[in-house]
Amino acid sequence: MSVSNGSTDVHPRFAEALEALGLGDVIPLVRRFPDATRTAAEAAAAIGCELSQICKSLIFAADGVPVLVLMDGASRVDVERVRQELGAKKVTRAKADVVRETTGYAIGGVPPFGHRTTTRVIADRSLLDHETVWAAAGTPYAVFPMDPKSLIAHAGGTLVDVRERSS
Repeated sequence: MSVSNGSTDVHPRFAEALEALGLGDVIPLVRRFPDATRTAAEAAAAIGCELSQICKSLIFAADGVPVLVLMDGASRVDVERVRQELGAKKVTRAKADVVRETTGYAIGGVPPFGHRTTTRVIADRSLLDHETVWAAAGTPYAVFPMDPKSLIAHAGGTLVDVRERSS
């Protein structure tokens, strides 16, 4: 699979967000793939990293209010733990139109920051298990690397434990 780099590979809204956050040096690190990497498994295979090094940016609705959950690619979000963490009555996965309306990006390309609206962000501690994680750069075709502490900080995330536990 061929990979290209460069600012033309970055979603314009996400490039603006990187610049606004003082992260313009990330733009040349963005990798664009000719085929979509909509799933964590596809992204990990394209990058050549562990599945758990992928940072999924998932939008949920907590009592109808969008919230961003950052989760490692090898794990699933435990919706009940998210509900408890947020003190919400009900938490569900957001529908595609809500994801686009909230973030400005399509599912499969949602980055951890640079969204159209400000949402609460929670990040699972499992992301800290790696020196570098890879996250979507605004399209299902592009990803960028960052150390997880910086990524979570720039996203305004709160560290929590919300991944499903295996029984």
